[in-house]
Amino acid sequence: MSPLEHVLDKARWAPSGDNVQTWRFEKIADDAFIVHAFDTRDTVVYDFDGRPSQIALGALLENISLAATEQGMQAEISRIGEPEIAGNSEAVAYSVKLLREAGCVPHPLAAMIEKRSVQRRALSVFDISEQHRTLLEQAVGDDFSVKWFSGWQEKCRIAGLLWQNARIRLTMPEAFPVHKKVIDWGKQFSPDRIPDQAIGMDKLGLSLMRWAMHSWQRVNFMNRYMAGTWLPRIQLDLVPALFCGAHFMIVARKKPGTTEDFIAAGRALQRFWLTATQLGIQLQPEMTPLIFNWHVNAGRSCSKAAHIWPAMQGLQTKLVQLVGGANLRNACFMGRIGYGKPASARSLRLPLRDLQFAPDVKKTEGA
Repeated sequence: MSPLEHVLDKARWAPSGDNVQTWRFEKIADDAFIVHAFDTRDTVVYDFDGRPSQIALGALLENISLAATEQGMQAEISRIGEPEIAGNSEAVAYSVKLLREAGCVPHPLAAMIEKRSVQRRALSVFDISEQHRTLLEQAVGDDFSVKWFSGWQEKCRIAGLLWQNARIRLTMPEAFPVHKKVIDWGKQFSPDRIPDQAIGMDKLGLSLMRWAMHSWQRVNFMNRYMAGTWLPRIQLDLVPALFCGAHFMIVARKKPGTTEDFIAAGRALQRFWLTATQLGIQLQPEMTPLIFNWHVNAGRSCSKAAHIWPAMQGLQTKLVQLVGGANLRNACFMGRIGYGKPASARSLRLPLRDLQFAPDVKKTEGA
């Protein structure tokens, strides 16, 4: 495997929303390539102005920088074209040049790239140690900070927030096609979706979910007459929120306002996540409360259902009370972490041959 192929092979393991992998690679020379990235704002209700996709792109660029060091090289990464205000561009491209660097040694986080995964099941309730918190805070760099929520009282407050948030997710008609598309049923691993065994539900819950996900009419029936949101909210939100070491928020020093700001946040997140992996700490994103907050701030409803908008406003009020207005304005990412075993089921990645750039490639629907 050539140095360039090695870097691309590691790059593709970056996290992306529901494993949609919103990037393609174009080889220019033996030591140069272009990353073509797009977002899924037109098809995914959660990809507000492409911000989650931009954060994922930042994680990919961080992987590139780290993987290059394993080849004794430095990755020179530069934006192609002018930066835009966040929300105005659906596609961006980055030029990458691999430069040989004398004395370059592999970065220790590079070995964690393929090991990093999402753990959606219960974790140890022991708090993250001060030493590990310090290392995680250092990982995000000077432009970001980490706000922690730990102890039973704060975890209970987060659990209440996520309980309310999950009801919005599960009763929003626009979210249904996203949820339906993303699950790879009967699988332990999936190259382009989330295998059902990695979701975090038991066999009964998965059976009921699979039946209901056949159509929105079934989901609506379950929600209206059979308390259909309760089981997934308990298993996917309440239990994980309580059974973890802590919840966290990555906060920018200045309010993010451009695509570049969210890409930088993605790079910081990836360093945080890889450091957690190195320390034996598992992580699960909890982004939808933050995404719904962005919708409310923009005054843009994301649903035709009448109950969704006031529910999102109520969720934002609770979020402000929990984290503070200043933190929320600058927040880029939310998640939970804890000590525990890595997930036994997980999303994999498409092979490199399927991630090659073609000029006529259209944006794919993601989740």
